[in-house]
Amino acid sequence: MDEMYNYLILQLIGVSVCIVGVLFLIAKAGFWKWLRKKTKAQKKSTVVGFGLLFLGIIFILAGDQSYKIHFAMPPNLHSQAPDQNPPSLPVLSALDFLNKSKDMPRVNDISADPNKVPEPITRKYSKIVKISMTTKEVISEVAPGIYNNYWTYNGQTPGPMLRVREGDTVELSLTNDKTSLHEHNIDLHAVTGPGGGATVTKVKPGETKTFSWKAMQPGLYIYHCATSNVSVHNSHGQYGLIMVDPKEGLEKVDKEFYVVQGELYTQGGIGKKGLVLFDPKALLDGNPTYVTFNGKVEDAPRMKVKKGEKVRIYVGNGGVNLISSFHIIGEIFDTVYPEAAMGEGSALHKNVQTTAVLPGGASIVEFQVDVPGKYILVDHALARMNKGAWAILEVEGSPSPEIFKPGKSEFSPTKTNHSGM
Repeated sequence: MDEMYNYLILQLIGVSVCIVGVLFLIAKAGFWKWLRKKTKAQKKSTVVGFGLLFLGIIFILAGDQSYKIHFAMPPNLHSQAPDQNPPSLPVLSALDFLNKSKDMPRVNDISADPNKVPEPITRKYSKIVKISMTTKEVISEVAPGIYNNYWTYNGQTPGPMLRVREGDTVELSLTNDKTSLHEHNIDLHAVTGPGGGATVTKVKPGETKTFSWKAMQPGLYIYHCATSNVSVHNSHGQYGLIMVDPKEGLEKVDKEFYVVQGELYTQGGIGKKGLVLFDPKALLDGNPTYVTFNGKVEDAPRMKVKKGEKVRIYVGNGGVNLISSFHIIGEIFDTVYPEAAMGEGSALHKNVQTTAVLPGGASIVEFQVDVPGKYILVDHALARMNKGAWAILEVEGSPSPEIFKPGKSEFSPTKTNHSGM
């Protein structure tokens, strides 16, 4: 018999035995009459009946367990991950957080500044690049009055944008802040080696580890925490981008920006005030409470350019579940690097309206701004705007009527016919 039916068979046996037990109690033990106080139940038959019920329940429970129980979550959320750790906070960690949350560092603005992009690398030689990063668990606002526990690199979401040159050797040191409650590490998708560095950077609170790697392929890559459970760490905001500039460099532009989409899974629904708690079931269902650009719902435009300037945006998707359909309302991308791929054989797409950015992936978009105004960056799965997936690009300058010219507004009120005709 195919083993995929084993658990179903156990459950069917359990149900059957339970039915027999109930019938035995009614027919043989006179249990129904005993309940109505018309007779005494027969002791031996009662024991047999309840014994059958108990045995049936054991069969049902055995058939309901298809993998090892993990008590960090309810049975319906047990993990199928390789390490069997479910997407939840262990009970002791959750209690520890509630106990220590009053002392946890507060960050006024969790959102990484999209303007903070490292300068393009113009040198013509490789070198050793030293990078130091700190993992830190903090509390900050998702939106006014709504506070979330973020797990971060350098106290911001996304972590800082990193930049090296193809051929560089990178020495990366990762420190876990002593106030953290969990272990963390870093997996850089630009790294060739076990775990992308995660296997050698797992740091306990207060600990520092260092490793080196060679940047061999150019492109834009996600980095993120890969400590179990990985999806929990990422959905707390622990991700960022690293750019490996090609040896020949990139074409010069006037302005570069850094934007990473992410997801937050919290209990209580959109808009619940106060400190919100992580929702593991929503994570498994792929239904985030908030979808953000750079960690939170934007409260004021921060990206500003002048008419005629050429813009490049480094776009990432920290995930963990949704594909981003990145689009700027009122703009067409002149050039897109699909999946941020570069080098020989990599394609460039021209005149693109919307580009897909996969979870754990990235893209690079370039365009020239020709008309002043406010342009909205969105994930064009537009319901996500209501969850926070939007940002504003402001373009300053004089009007461009040869490209875009508002017409006159005319209004002719409809006349109501009262004649009944």
